[in-house]
Amino acid sequence: MGQATIPSTEELAAAGLGMAVDGAVVRITIARPERRNAMTGRTWTTLARIGQSLSESVRVVVITGEGATFSSGIDLAMFEPGGVPGEESLFARAVSDPDDTAALDAGIAAYQDGYLWLRRPGIVSIAAVRGHAIGAGFQLALACDIRVLADDAQLCMKEPALGLVPDLTGTKPLVDLVGVNRAIELCLTARTVSAQEAHELRLAERVVPEPQLDAAVADLVEALLATPAEAAAATKALLLQARNNDLPTQARAERTAQIARLRALVAGA
Repeated sequence: MGQATIPSTEELAAAGLGMAVDGAVVRITIARPERRNAMTGRTWTTLARIGQSLSESVRVVVITGEGATFSSGIDLAMFEPGGVPGEESLFARAVSDPDDTAALDAGIAAYQDGYLWLRRPGIVSIAAVRGHAIGAGFQLALACDIRVLADDAQLCMKEPALGLVPDLTGTKPLVDLVGVNRAIELCLTARTVSAQEAHELRLAERVVPEPQLDAAVADLVEALLATPAEAAAATKALLLQARNNDLPTQARAERTAQIARLRALVAGA
């Protein structure tokens, strides 16, 4: 954190993003309402730059969409001959040199970096979802720790229907949350999941009436900030380990983390 410069207002706008910092809270808005908040490669690499530039004082990141839609996913202009103005698409690169596996891999990895940082122990990431979260938009919501959905939200993993696979880090959280069988059904049918079903499938922590979404997220942010930062980060780190640890390993991790916290409290007393 803190190694990259924060993207300028002009760079954010070119990537279809808005960003506001309020103390320990950063709010990121997908801001291409004329394209239903569709995202491009520049959107994802700029998200990565935001993650690399955040101050250590940032504790909560809220991601939302401008207007009535969270994100309609990948901008399909990336698959057109002209592409998206001002940037080269991965699709164009694949057309020009389909055998350059290293370049394609590096390009996808750079896009994934825009999503991966949202799992860091030092922050809690929240997706505030109105309307559609499709494909890359659904995966962005899945990259966040907590999803708060308006009751009009609709989720869809669209990539397989376009002849692609989900490649923006969404497959693991999807399987972790709903199980492999349900994940197969959701991805291979590319069907739309309502907010109520999303809650039943554990894809949403809360569903609220659409007019109450902003207030519900504000209340959640306030509650998260009430927990001491160091304890919050240590607890999130423990929870992230838990699904891959057996019980003795997790118990040992808890002991190690608690000893570190006790020493820190004694040192600060």
